[in-house]
Amino acid sequence: MKSALTALIIGYLLDLLLGDPVFIYHPIRLIGNLIAFLEKKLRKIIPASPKGELFGGILLVILVCITCTGIPWLLILSAGKLYPGLAFALEVLWSWQILATKSLKTESMKVYQKLKENNLEGARYAVSMIVGRDTKELSTEGVTKAAVETVAENTSDGIIAPLLFLAIGGPAAGFFYKAVNTMDSMVGYKNEKYLYFGRCAAKLDDVLNFIPARLSAWIMIVASAFLRMNWKNAKRIYLRDRRKHASPNSAQTEAVMAGALEVQLAGDATYFGKVVKKPTIGDAIRPVVPEDIRSANKLMYLTSFFGLLLFGGFKLLFCVLF
Repeated sequence: MKSALTALIIGYLLDLLLGDPVFIYHPIRLIGNLIAFLEKKLRKIIPASPKGELFGGILLVILVCITCTGIPWLLILSAGKLYPGLAFALEVLWSWQILATKSLKTESMKVYQKLKENNLEGARYAVSMIVGRDTKELSTEGVTKAAVETVAENTSDGIIAPLLFLAIGGPAAGFFYKAVNTMDSMVGYKNEKYLYFGRCAAKLDDVLNFIPARLSAWIMIVASAFLRMNWKNAKRIYLRDRRKHASPNSAQTEAVMAGALEVQLAGDATYFGKVVKKPTIGDAIRPVVPEDIRSANKLMYLTSFFGLLLFGGFKLLFCVLF
């Protein structure tokens, strides 16, 4: 148990310092390939009806979760029987790959750099790599808001939630979470193609993120105080605006970020050429500026560190007591 905590800490530090390792194929891509393969196969055998697609989506979730949880669990178990150091190395590697702190900063700072160069087209392209909305018509403010919003949301989805699952059950639990989260990003759309097929994945993702999203928000409020941001406003906006999203979880950290930075986020967005009406989050105490991307990353980094301290501390306490 203590070795698992050590592996998590080392994996976190490697992610913080180096980002995603490029010397090995990323397992999340394998998960994405598996989801795409199974979707194609399942659609060939299920009836093209709401009930059929709903059943196919449930099968997809079961097959992906069993595969993505079972394989790393078996590999670590087998490696441990051969040589304990090998199992530890796998735990470190996979903890490193599951977390996304450095990569989130790197990708969002590409947007910041293009904005500082007054290259709006380049900034639109850079932000299109990390958000799902249409970006071709976004203004400088719109691009900046999109980058800040994705840093806020992914502080929970890409860092705090994976940290929590890694602390609870190691890489097997971490991959279980990432499998569900990846399915939601690929099939969890409320459009004609995925309304029924992706419903199970989307609902399960909501369930798994319910606690992590709220923990992330409160940790972020504490982090904002340490960074001398407006933590009182962050708390106020969080309590007021945390439910202003179709997802029960997405506005949690976004509301804190808006309050801490004293800006207004969210609002209407365009997806696949269609404008989607959304409420705003936060108060426009001041306009959004490119420097907010840097500030958002600082808040994200400290939130991740506090998350590691919190979950690691509970895991260590569990080891001592049991």
